[in-house]
Amino acid sequence: MQTKLNIAIAGCGIAGLAAAALLAQQGHNIHLYDQFDQPEPVGSGLVIQPVGQVVMQVAGALPEALAHGNKIKHLTGHTSPANKLVLKAGYGDGFGLAIHRASLFAALFRAAEQAGVTVIPNARIRATRLAGNGRHLHTQSGENEDPFDLIIDATGAHSPLSPIVNQPLPFGALWATVDWPQDSPLPMNALSQKYRGSAIMAGVLPIGRLLDGPGSKAAIFWSLRHSDLPNWQQTPLDHWRDSVHRLWPEFAPFINQVGQHSDFTMARYSHGTLTNPVSSRLVHIGDAAHTASPQLGQGANMALLDAFALASAIAARADLVNALETYRMARRNHIRTYQAISRLFTPLYQSDSRVLPILRDHVLAPISGLGPMQKLLSRLVSGDLVPPVQAGLRWPGSGGSGV
Repeated sequence: MQTKLNIAIAGCGIAGLAAAALLAQQGHNIHLYDQFDQPEPVGSGLVIQPVGQVVMQVAGALPEALAHGNKIKHLTGHTSPANKLVLKAGYGDGFGLAIHRASLFAALFRAAEQAGVTVIPNARIRATRLAGNGRHLHTQSGENEDPFDLIIDATGAHSPLSPIVNQPLPFGALWATVDWPQDSPLPMNALSQKYRGSAIMAGVLPIGRLLDGPGSKAAIFWSLRHSDLPNWQQTPLDHWRDSVHRLWPEFAPFINQVGQHSDFTMARYSHGTLTNPVSSRLVHIGDAAHTASPQLGQGANMALLDAFALASAIAARADLVNALETYRMARRNHIRTYQAISRLFTPLYQSDSRVLPILRDHVLAPISGLGPMQKLLSRLVSGDLVPPVQAGLRWPGSGGSGV
C-alpha cells in the first residue's frame, strides 16, 4: 500500500476524472488541472460498456449516470436499399449504457468532488520536468513550486505531454443531439445504423435525457471523409437531407430537427498506441496513451479501465516504480487486443473499398449470426474479450454481465 501521494492529473475528461475520484478515495492528495475556465465535456453521445460500468460503480458515479442514460441491449446495422441485417451484437444479460457526454461528465465530476479532489481550471498544460524525487508541471502560468510525486497525463489524443504518434483516419463523423421522435419506429434499446457500402453510414443512438430537461434524446451521426467537410458545409442542408432521407427514411424525423450546418460537430479519428505509457513519475492514460476509431464503442471504456488499473496498481504496490510497471502490464494485453481489432474492423464500415463491404455483408454477417460467434461478439462489445486488467490486480466485476 502506497503512502499518501501528491498527484497532479492533467485533463478533466473521462480518464482524468475517473482516476481523480478513485485515487482520492484512497486518500491521496489530488490536483486536477483543466484548460477551460469551467471544466466541461466535448462531444455528443457514447456508450459505457459493462466493464466500464463496473469502474463507474467503484468510482461512485454509476447511480447518477444510470439516472440520465439509457440502457441498450443491441447494436444493429442494415444495408441500404436492401435493408439486409448485416450486424447484430447483443449484451446477453447485461447492457450498454448510452449517455450524453455532459451527463457522464457531471456524474464523474461529482464523484471526484465528493472524494476531495482539488480542481484547478484555466490551466493549459505545457510540459513536465523531472526534478529529484518529484516532477514539476508547467502550465501557461509557469511551473508549480513543489514537485508532484506523480503526474498523470489524461489530456487526450493531442496531449502536449505524450510521445504518442497518431495515424489520422480519412473518415470521421458528424454528430448532433436531437429529441427522440415519439412516433419513431426505431427501437429505443438499440444503436441503429444504416450502411451503403462502407463509404456511407448513418446512426441513431438513444442516450436518455440531458441534465437540464426532461424528454428522451438521441445522438445522431453521419460518416464523412475529412476532405469532404468543406463541400458538405457549402451544400444546402435541404439537399443533403433529401439524400439522407432516400438512404434511410426512418432517419428523417431525427435529421429534420437539425436547422443548420453548425448544429453538427465533426469528430476526427485516429489510430495510435504508446509502446510504453510509463516513465519516471509520469504516466499516460486514455487517449494520451492509445487512440482508435469508435467502431467498437470502446473509447470511454478504455479510459475508465486505464483509470481503474492505475489506481489499483498504486494501491497494491508499496513502491511507485513497481506500481507504474504493474499498471503497464495490467493493461497491455487488453489494449493490444482491442487496438488490433479496431484496426481490422474500421475499414469494413468507413473506407472507400468496394470489396470489404461485400466481405462484410455476404461472408462475415452470416458467420456472425451463428451461436458461438454471437457470444464472441457479445464479449467483444462488452469489453471483456480478454481480461480488462491483469498483472495480479483484482477485478471487482464479472465483465459482460452488466451491473
